[in-house]
Amino acid sequence: MKRMQSLSLIISLLLYGTGLISQNLKPYTIGAKTTGAMSEVAQIVETKLKAQGFNILGSYMPVEDKSRWVVVYTSEDILNAVRLVGGLTGLAAAWRVAITDENGEKIISYTTPAYWGNAYFRDDFPKVERFYKAYADKISRALADCGTGGGETFGSEEGYDIGKLRAYRYMATMPKFDRTKKLNEFTSYDEAVATVDANFTKGVTDLEKVYSVEVKDQKIKLYGIGLFGDKGESHFMRKIDINEPKHTAFLPYEFLIIDNEVHMLHGRFRIALSFPDLKMGQFMKIVSTPPNIKKLLETATQ
Repeated sequence: MKRMQSLSLIISLLLYGTGLISQNLKPYTIGAKTTGAMSEVAQIVETKLKAQGFNILGSYMPVEDKSRWVVVYTSEDILNAVRLVGGLTGLAAAWRVAITDENGEKIISYTTPAYWGNAYFRDDFPKVERFYKAYADKISRALADCGTGGGETFGSEEGYDIGKLRAYRYMATMPKFDRTKKLNEFTSYDEAVATVDANFTKGVTDLEKVYSVEVKDQKIKLYGIGLFGDKGESHFMRKIDINEPKHTAFLPYEFLIIDNEVHMLHGRFRIALSFPDLKMGQFMKIVSTPPNIKKLLETATQ
């Protein structure tokens, strides 16, 4: 009997190590909780990220809300995963840490690596799992040094298993990951990049370029964009980001230049994946948001 129990334990550990057994995943993870001024906490976060080898791409105040801040970063682990698979996985080239002042405490949260990795790489995730394991370990260590009380995942009451994440859509009529919205098409990758970069240099109404990151050998460039104005973040976030901890790390929205085309994730996928427990009644309150985001982002590609 003891031998059988030992054998069962060994098999379980082996399966867990390969990712075949895991608990349901949730979109966000609390890295740490702390106190202090937002600017001081943000500086600590960036310092700790750099100490673990992350490259800071940009930061901004989302939702035009002084109680929120987002830092965007990448690393060789993340970029190597994108290089290996390519295509729309370029949308995974950058990830986000959020700092949110909630009840006098700074909640430092980040996008859960396995949740978003499985959703974006889908059936190709096993090919890049080693990169994500290395990345997940580093981000956890970096943010644990910023305070105490980290480790809790949130953003969905029950979470999702790996199989559902790889085929995720909110409901049968909703888009999956690869049903993107094309914002524009050019004659070449270089023309697409030059046009978008020139637009942001001049300035685009109601848009703020938070970051860009390029995987040039794949002809991929990812942009993260703050959305402002009466149809931007402050308009739709107050309707859907209604629970605590806040989903601040949902932002910024992004679009991807891939070869000679510019694509964004469909709002009904990207928002649903970020707020998977939204009821249909809540979704109906932002029914105009996906097309509004598309119209806003298109202005940067014209």
